[in-house]
Order: sequence, then C-alpha cells, then structure tokens
Amino acid sequence: MLEEIILDAKNDERAITGIFENESLTNLDVSKVEFEQAQFLKCRFINCDFSGASFYHVDFQNCDFSNSVFENSYWKNTSMKDCKGNGSKFIRAVIKESKWESCNFNFANFEHTVWDNCSIKDSDLKEAFMSQVKFKKVTFETVNFTSVDFFKTPLKNIDFSNCIIEGIMVSENYTELAGVKVNMYQAAELAKLLKIQVV
Repeated sequence: MLEEIILDAKNDERAITGIFENESLTNLDVSKVEFEQAQFLKCRFINCDFSGASFYHVDFQNCDFSNSVFENSYWKNTSMKDCKGNGSKFIRAVIKESKWESCNFNFANFEHTVWDNCSIKDSDLKEAFMSQVKFKKVTFETVNFTSVDFFKTPLKNIDFSNCIIEGIMVSENYTELAGVKVNMYQAAELAKLLKIQVV
C-alpha cells in the first residue's frame, strides 16, 4: 500500500499524509518525496533512498531505517522514538525542531548535517560519523557517543555531562573541544586524549 502511494506521489509531485503501520519497503526510490502530517508505526525501510526527501510534522515510532539514505533531506517538527537506523546516511541533512528518543543509529553517517533546536535522548550513536556538523540549540541526554568522529565539529556549549563520550575522535589540535561541557570523570578521559598528565 505505502509503496503504491509513494510511487503515485512521485508521479504527481504531491505530499504524502496519513497513518501507516507495519509497512515494509526494501530498495525503494523515495528520493525528493515530501511527507507532511504523517505517522509511521512499526514500519521497515531497508536500503531505501530518501535523498532530497522532506519531512514536516512527521512521527516515527518503532521504525527501522537500516542502511537507508537520507542525503540532503530536510526535517522539521519531526520525532523518532524507538527507531533504528544502523548504517544509514544523513549526509548534508537539515534537521530542525525535532526530537529523537530511545533510538539506535550505530555507524550512521551524519557528516555536514545541521541540527537546529533539536534533542536526542536515551539513544545510541556509537561509532557514528558526525564530522563537520553544525549544532545550534541542541540538547543531548544519556546518549552513547562512543568512538564517534567529531572532526571539525565545534562542540562549544554542548553539554555531554550525562552522555558517554569514550573514544571520541577530533582533529590533531583538539579545537572542537573548546567550550564543551563535561563532568569531572569525562574531563579526566579527555585529559588522556589531550595527553595531559593529571597528578
């Protein structure tokens, strides 16, 4: 059903609205499709191409985006809860006024993304790529950033104090870490990264 709606929307250049549940799509071209006032429940989008797609007031619950592509996509007033997107690609996506909670995006690629007035809570982004990202008014709460690549991503005023940041990667001069907020245990770990000897 959803596949037919998507194909029709691509032909007619109209937005997709409505509630969709237990849909499963694989290797589908969803590029440049617009979604508005839509809700997706327990849906699977495996290896789908959402490049250039737009999402306005869209909610995802218990959905799987594993290895799907969202390059140059646009998100506003969206939410994700209990979703999975391991290995997905969000390169150059713009994400505004959106909330992610209890999500798993291990190994996902968020290079060159823009996050504006967003929050991520109780989620796992282990070994994700977040290089050259722009964060504006973004909050993180109990997020696992283990071994995440923050190369050339300014982290000033970002509060990681209740997150896991072990093994994060930055540039050789560590400029990304200027102004970052961490707890004292994290500061000790970062001191090792900076090759500072605490005595």
